[in-house]
Parts: sequence; structure tokens; C-alpha cells
Amino acid sequence: MKDKFYAYIQQLQDQICAGLEAVDGTAKFREDLWKRPEGGGGRTRVIENGAVFEKGGVNISAVHGTLPETMQKMFGVGEADFFACGLSLVLHPKNPMTPTVHANWRYFEMYDENGNVINSWFGGGQDLTPYYLFEEDAIHFHKTCKTACDKHNSEFYSKYKKQCDAYFWNAHRNEARGLGGLFFDYCKANEQMSMQNWYNFVTEVGNSFLEAYVPIVERRKNLAYTPENKNWQEIRRGRYVEFNLVHDKGTLFGLKTNGRIESILMSLPPHVQWVYDHHPEAGSEEEKLVKALESPIDWI
Repeated sequence: MKDKFYAYIQQLQDQICAGLEAVDGTAKFREDLWKRPEGGGGRTRVIENGAVFEKGGVNISAVHGTLPETMQKMFGVGEADFFACGLSLVLHPKNPMTPTVHANWRYFEMYDENGNVINSWFGGGQDLTPYYLFEEDAIHFHKTCKTACDKHNSEFYSKYKKQCDAYFWNAHRNEARGLGGLFFDYCKANEQMSMQNWYNFVTEVGNSFLEAYVPIVERRKNLAYTPENKNWQEIRRGRYVEFNLVHDKGTLFGLKTNGRIESILMSLPPHVQWVYDHHPEAGSEEEKLVKALESPIDWI
């Protein structure tokens, strides 16, 4: 399974990067290959200063070795070896009317002293973080997520949307990071789903990403915007950074397993502001977004 999923994310990285370069029309992804001293490595691809994307990354990695002590405590196990692979992407568009997007699909295995797999699971999801609220964009994104889920289980969309709303919650701000999408983790074999079934589901979601995001970008990338709109985008990006550095488990896993810092922190936008005690003007489009982030919304 690990070889099969790693081959899949290599192909998916190529597919997504090609799709995004076509949307941008100017910038190309820069590729870095890196190795982890303890075992494994990855292929980082970053796009910067494009016509559409100010900064973005579409990264894959496959790392293995002894499970660090901090992770042993997290999983409630003793010494063990592990393998983890996944694709992680974040895109920060230049135009404030175009939303930031994040997605991740991953697979994890743990082994006993004889090298036998003692635990394995899939995880992942995709979520949308706009700076200005366009309801039709949120509806399109969520409908695409639901379509992918419904091919495998009619209960998955509702379940994983709720988990997404709960996970991407900036608790210290008491607000959502964005408009949600899907979030699933610890998807293990059970009576209803084999690991092959989970593989089929996770790859279905991965394959739906461009369909979920690109039409939104095409609608918004050429809209006019003002310096005030750009200023608001940078202030909201600050909340995005806060979540990634304070709450995000993927960032923490990468840091605690001696992952490549440049790849882990590629999710951070290039220009951000933290304005003291900032509040949007009452009745403004900016306030409309903030109010939408106060509690989860059923977009379908």
C-alpha cells in the first residue's frame, strides 16, 4: 500500500502542478529534491510571483525511521519504526478576491521489531480560505467535495465537513480559519472499509482538487481590487499564519520528525500584517467575511 500510494501522489503532484501553471499562465514551479538524514526525503515544488499565484507549494514526501519520542507519546506507543508519505499544498493568490486553498492527502504505517505492519491509516482533506465572501464559490467547493465523498459513502461528506470545521478553528481567536471543506484522519481498516477502500476514497478526493478550486480562480483572478483590499488580505493572512504555527498538526509533525524546514513553512504567505486591535468597518464586505467565520455554515 505504501508503494502504491507514494506512486499515486507523485502522479498527482505532476497533475496539479500542470493545472496550476496553466491557470497562472506565467510562473512555473521550481523543484527541490531533498533527503532526510534519518530516512526518506521529498520533492518540493514552489511557485512564486506569478500572474495569479503570489506564492504556493505542492510538495510530496516519504519519510521513515524510528518514531520520535514526542510522536510515541502522541500515539500512545513505545519505540517503533514508522513510514509516512503524503502530498501537501497551499496556494496564496495575488488577487484578494481569489481565495487561498490548502489540501493534504497522506498515509502512515507503524511497525513492530520484526518489520511487520502493526498499524496503518489514511488522512487528508481540502479547505478554502477566502478574503472576500462569494457564496457561489463556497457552494461550488463544497459540492465538489460532496460529490467525491458520495461515490464512497453518503455519510462521509457530512462527517468530514464537521471534522474540518472543528479542526480548522482558530481557538485563540474563536473563529474559523476559512469556509471549510473536508478533514479526515486515522482512516483505518474496519468492517465497512478495507485499506483498499480507503485508498479509493482518498484518491477520489485528491483527484477532485483541481475541479474544486480552478473554476473559482478563473472567476476571480482578473477582478479589480484596491490597495485597501490588498491590505485586508494581508491582515487575514495573519490569521492563517497563526493557525499553522499554533494549531496545525501537520506542521508540528514535520518539525518534530526533523522534516525539511523550507518545505514545512512554504505554507506561509510572503506578505502578512498584524494590525493592533483591527476591526473591519460595520456593514462592509470585510465584516461580511468575519461574520461568516463566527460559526460553521451549511453551504449545500
